[in-house]
Amino acid sequence: MNKKFTLLAVLLLFSVVVAPAIMTGGSAIAASLEEAIAATPQGNEAGQIDPNAKPGFLGIPGAPQPNMIVGFFWAIWVGWIFSTVGAFGGIMAGVGHITVFGLADYGKGFKKTSPVLNKLITDSIRVSNQWLVGLSGAVSSFNYYKMGRLVLPLGIMLAIGSISGSFLIPIITAGKISLKAYLGYFGLVVFIIGGFLFYETTPKGQAGKKEAKAAAKAFEESNIKGAAKGNEKEQGVKVLSWGMSKITFSFYGVEFSFKPIVPIIGGFFIAGLASFLGIGGGFLFVPFLTSIAGLPMFLVAGTSALTVLVGMIISIVTYMGVKGVVVFWPLIGVELIGIFVGSMIGPRTSKYIPDIWLKRLFVVLAIYVGLRYTTKGFLGYSIVPPF
Repeated sequence: MNKKFTLLAVLLLFSVVVAPAIMTGGSAIAASLEEAIAATPQGNEAGQIDPNAKPGFLGIPGAPQPNMIVGFFWAIWVGWIFSTVGAFGGIMAGVGHITVFGLADYGKGFKKTSPVLNKLITDSIRVSNQWLVGLSGAVSSFNYYKMGRLVLPLGIMLAIGSISGSFLIPIITAGKISLKAYLGYFGLVVFIIGGFLFYETTPKGQAGKKEAKAAAKAFEESNIKGAAKGNEKEQGVKVLSWGMSKITFSFYGVEFSFKPIVPIIGGFFIAGLASFLGIGGGFLFVPFLTSIAGLPMFLVAGTSALTVLVGMIISIVTYMGVKGVVVFWPLIGVELIGIFVGSMIGPRTSKYIPDIWLKRLFVVLAIYVGLRYTTKGFLGYSIVPPF
């Protein structure tokens, strides 16, 4: 398949399919947002709105005013980490929107005084995260495809399953999730997944993954140790056979296979949970691809990125086009530029990081993020900084 055509197709899909959400979402819920602001008690205390204050997030008077420079550099980090390990883009985007810019604490103040506004802010945070991950998924998957590090059939099967999950969950949960519950579930799921992938780095966890270890070793010898430079594309993913019951491919001389029905089912449940949390789902796709599909981490990021991209397109359209959720475009616009930069760097640096260290990077981030948001959501305070 022509690489330029693939890039154009991805960009066209991302822009044209999401365009209706941009056009309809802004006006669909404008009245609801204005009504929620008007119905909120006026004043200078928490949970109140001062109508004379300077508009901030979502145009709400007195709301936090995100620093655009911080947003740009944070987005570079988000794009890099997602394009490097195939996960944590949405979670890191959430850390930025929730913690760095203080949007969650601000929104939580309206839980009792203005529940509708509380939920509108929650949904906006969820969709803002997804915009960042969606673009990173588009850029990352294209770069990994060019490098021969994207398992296209597997990504397609996961994407097929993710479509239903990405559509149904926004329909069911939009406007119904409080910020406290959102933070708690957000952290709990991340913490559990981090512990699971930590097991994957132990000798016992790696014992049954001979193919992945062999492929990772061959890739590392070629790209990290420099034993055979210049052959990354040539030895990359090659699809050997397609079938309803089995698909086979090779990577650096090692053969892999999978049953299409397995990633379709997995994609449905993963995308549904990711859409509920308002993140990309890569932190769920990575364990799926390493544990169930048995892939080395060098193939995981690109395959995960493609799958996440499809899920994000569907979810964004559903949230904004169907449910009318709005986002704060001044911040999102700056962040998307940073996302592009970080997502171009990630695929070019990840090949120099050993497979096991890519997993350990995932685990460290999962433990930190999981502890912070689980305790903040269910206890009301974080036991790790920032408190």
